[in-house]
Amino acid sequence: MKKLLIITLLLAVTTSFSQSKNERASIEVDGVCMMCKARIEKAAIRTKGVKSAVWSVKTHELKLIYDGRKTNLDSIKSSVLNVGHDTMNLKATEEAYNTVHPCCRYRDNEVIDDHKDEKEENDHDEHAH
Repeated sequence: MKKLLIITLLLAVTTSFSQSKNERASIEVDGVCMMCKARIEKAAIRTKGVKSAVWSVKTHELKLIYDGRKTNLDSIKSSVLNVGHDTMNLKATEEAYNTVHPCCRYRDNEVIDDHKDEKEENDHDEHAH
């Protein structure tokens, strides 16, 4: 009976440790459209250890689930910066920013204004290019 209790306890402890590897976080990432969404999510998900990456056009929030043993927020942010998108505290290089499609130039007020009109017309933020 003692052995059964010890085995059950070890199993419970092992299970709880294996579940703690997944971490959740959200970061603010600049962008304006569905092309930005695809680029941001792809950059994040290609970071080793990232299991889920969902970016909202409306809120600019990138929600993440990642394995904290394989990556961290700094690595994920770096991946996003490398494809030309600013985070709340870090700015992509001009070289990286210039690689985004002209319609995705979120630093340009004219582009931002163009996308605001589209958002008002379409509550689902679905912007086709």
